[in-house]
Amino acid sequence: MALFGNAHTIDPGKAAQEYARLLGQGEQIYGAYQLIRDAILLTDRRMILIDKQGLTGKKVEYHSLPYRSITHFAVETAGHFDLDAELKIWVSGSATPIEKTFTKGVNIYEVQAILTQFVAR
Repeated sequence: MALFGNAHTIDPGKAAQEYARLLGQGEQIYGAYQLIRDAILLTDRRMILIDKQGLTGKKVEYHSLPYRSITHFAVETAGHFDLDAELKIWVSGSATPIEKTFTKGVNIYEVQAILTQFVAR
């Protein structure tokens, strides 16, 4: 499941307002990232992948990954020539990782810290 485009940071408060109907009671967003049309939310319970489909983007798939289903993940920081950071997430039952690309403006260490906090439980 690969989404194309580079992610940038969204204010978690704005994301909570925009995606309030997706959140469970008391669920909090710790990190939010916008791709060209899609989004990634890291809450205190799960990772939510928001995939806008079709030409108009009216049809939307919301993919919820509970942290307990993440078996491991890897981050690759941006370099001098490769300006993008990458995140790979392996989910139980799938040999192929979910891959996300973040622009240099996103603190990939923050993304890793959020995942570490909740995946390691």
